[in-house]
Amino acid sequence: MLDKNSKIYVAGHHGLVGSAIWNNLVQRGYTNLVGRSHQELDLTDQSAVRRFFDEERPDAVVLAAAFVGGIMANSLYRADFIMMNMKIQCNVISEAYAHGVKKLLFLGSTCIYPKNAPQPMKEDCLLTSPLEYTNEEYAIAKIAGLKMCESYNLQYGTNYIAVMPTNLYGPNDNFHLENSHVMPAMMRKVYLAKLIHDGKWDKIAVDLNKRPVEGVTGIDSHEEILTVLGKYGIYDNKVVLWGTGTPLREFLWSEDMADASVHILLNVNFSDIIGIEKYSSVHYGASTDGAVDRNHSAGRGGAIPKLGEIRNCHINVGTGKELTIRELSELVVKAVGFEGTVEFDATKPDGTMRKLIDVTKLHSLGWTHKVEIEDGVQKLFEWYRQSL
Repeated sequence: MLDKNSKIYVAGHHGLVGSAIWNNLVQRGYTNLVGRSHQELDLTDQSAVRRFFDEERPDAVVLAAAFVGGIMANSLYRADFIMMNMKIQCNVISEAYAHGVKKLLFLGSTCIYPKNAPQPMKEDCLLTSPLEYTNEEYAIAKIAGLKMCESYNLQYGTNYIAVMPTNLYGPNDNFHLENSHVMPAMMRKVYLAKLIHDGKWDKIAVDLNKRPVEGVTGIDSHEEILTVLGKYGIYDNKVVLWGTGTPLREFLWSEDMADASVHILLNVNFSDIIGIEKYSSVHYGASTDGAVDRNHSAGRGGAIPKLGEIRNCHINVGTGKELTIRELSELVVKAVGFEGTVEFDATKPDGTMRKLIDVTKLHSLGWTHKVEIEDGVQKLFEWYRQSL
């Protein structure tokens, strides 16, 4: 297992979850951490990733880096979503194996589950029916990632764990309107609509200078600003959101997700997930000097009939609780102090109507969430205002 001196590489350590995982590890006394920004290391570049692993030789890897976005971004950049995520995963996981990494944690998404999966969604419903079309490419990439972890474990006896978080929100969230997720996008829209109504153009300028919208910043004219914001449903004291407001969503505070991730990284092995008795004939395929034995065959559990079919070894991470998008908008309105109107444009897509996950496996492994959605929305808005 990992000790306090173990070198842990957190890929995506500036992101929503990666930064929270980094902070959680530090708080637990794990300070031998390695991180690289996208500018310092392009994870889609196989040669660059190999050089990084050659130089750093981490003991463990947290793969929290991904190319992400909401419904609009998933619809516009379909090729990017599948290609970039597949490249990142293939490069990091293959080099982790080649360099004898002891433990790897792969972060996916609950969009891996079928559009009409039985609710709440258990891990075993993976690949049982078609995916939601609007995020199919991202989902397929994440399914491939969890299958890579599972397959390496079965073929080589590695200890790679895949976790599938529900919708996340929290500090360092992405508030850029073109490619943000539902909650931060909604929160920023409501906040800007309030500022327009209040005539707080100085604060609007600060917001747009921090996060420009289609190249428009605080130095542009009021007319230009209002025009571009209107494209995103932001008006004077009015916000228009996509869809009907009826889809149900589950949300998990990012620092809770980080705590769950670190708990699993430090305390849960592949053998714990599939059952020690079923995996007893398999031992981890690393020699005593830390180098991986590529000819190791004891880990080929998938090829041994008596073990049965081993699949769906990933772990759902969430709260097991849900609310409608309309109810979420009401919490955001309350947090922002918005007194205007929120409308829903039913001509725009809703996405999946319900996405609640079953967290029985997670609870059995000793972890439960702490932050409830009502408190989390208020905490997120406070973080957003302080970030400007």
